[in-house]
Amino acid sequence: MKTRRYLSHLGLRSRLARKRWTRHMLFVAGGVCVGLAAIAMAWLADQAQHLFGLMLGRSPYAGLLVTPLGFALCMWLAVAVFPNAQGSGIPQVIAALQLPQQQRGPLVSLRVGFGKVVVMSLGLLFGASTGREGPTVQVGGAVMAALGRFAPYRQPGFLLAGASAGVAAAFNTPLAGIVFAIEELSRSFEMRTSGLVIGAIVAAGLTSLALLGEYHYFGTPSAVLPLGAAWVVVPVCAILCGVLGGIFSRILIRFALGLPGRIGTAIKRHPVAFAGACGFGVALCGLASGIHVYGTGYEQAHAIIHDGPNAVAHGFGVWKYASTLLSAISGIPGGIFAPSLAIGAGIAADLAPLLPPVPLDALVLIGMVSYLTGVVRAPITAFVITSEMTNNHAMVIPLMAAALIANGASRLVLDEGLYHALAKITLARFAAEPSAETTKPAS
Repeated sequence: MKTRRYLSHLGLRSRLARKRWTRHMLFVAGGVCVGLAAIAMAWLADQAQHLFGLMLGRSPYAGLLVTPLGFALCMWLAVAVFPNAQGSGIPQVIAALQLPQQQRGPLVSLRVGFGKVVVMSLGLLFGASTGREGPTVQVGGAVMAALGRFAPYRQPGFLLAGASAGVAAAFNTPLAGIVFAIEELSRSFEMRTSGLVIGAIVAAGLTSLALLGEYHYFGTPSAVLPLGAAWVVVPVCAILCGVLGGIFSRILIRFALGLPGRIGTAIKRHPVAFAGACGFGVALCGLASGIHVYGTGYEQAHAIIHDGPNAVAHGFGVWKYASTLLSAISGIPGGIFAPSLAIGAGIAADLAPLLPPVPLDALVLIGMVSYLTGVVRAPITAFVITSEMTNNHAMVIPLMAAALIANGASRLVLDEGLYHALAKITLARFAAEPSAETTKPAS
């Protein structure tokens, strides 16, 4: 009898061990898949921007026709073919994390992830001022959520791990992926899933490293901010960029809630036409800025850091701000991470002549961290991701100070972080949809 119970106990332990290893292997496999997806999205984004640049090289006025039509097409696809693929993708993941697993499908399905990749790429092909990093979060979440269905038992960490791995792979910043998971996606870190989330992030990072090699998103600037009078630039730049970032997010949230009156009704009834109008505004910004404001803004920010403010037209930050705001309120799929970094770089470069002499690359990094913090209200993620992207440890303290000040400045105009505010709107829409069905008259 004792032997039989002992053998039964061994069999149970063996089955539990197999289930644990299956779960672990699914997390690692998911991380690899997310890394591959991030690389594919980066390649598609680069190719799309290159093709749009070739078109502008022939005629800078081509955007006045192509961009509005492209925005309208992207919005139609996002509404009619790939619903829930609009916007950044991060609010959808945050909303999905707050829903029961059986209700998450419409927000993080493979269909939505595929649509995100397709329409995000088309947006950049037509000149949208958007990024690929936010969409990578939603795609990563969709991939891991799909793999989670094969787990031996329900595992709540799959969606969180996929979204975090998306950040890590998109920027090649594994530490930022972990911080983003804690600060933005979950606002907590469950001990029973923390190791698995980190494992997925490591797998995604190693996949990117194996295929792309060792690289830093913005190179390795040797920026240093001398201790003393030069530090006055930190509060000045942080307050300005933080307030501007807060205003950007407040406008975007207002449009997501819906404008009052006839204008709001018209936008709600004709989202495709509104997106086309926003595209025309982006094209006008492109002409005014010397065609610098299209796309993610990565090349322009990189050029400002390494070549100085003359690498782009004066006023780049202002025009990039306007074009990114128009792209965001249009509702087409695309992120704001990379454009926000470019806006911060542009604002800092334009501020440089008005501030005490400091190394420009140091000022630009402060501007990038400050503006990104102002928009998303995630100060730790902002300075960690910027530090990792530049591999610059000498600027960690100034960047931390800038993020803290910018977060306080943004709070003056923005009650809540952008992604969580948009996630609440998404959840409210989901809650209203069933009641809308029940109020339909019987046919």
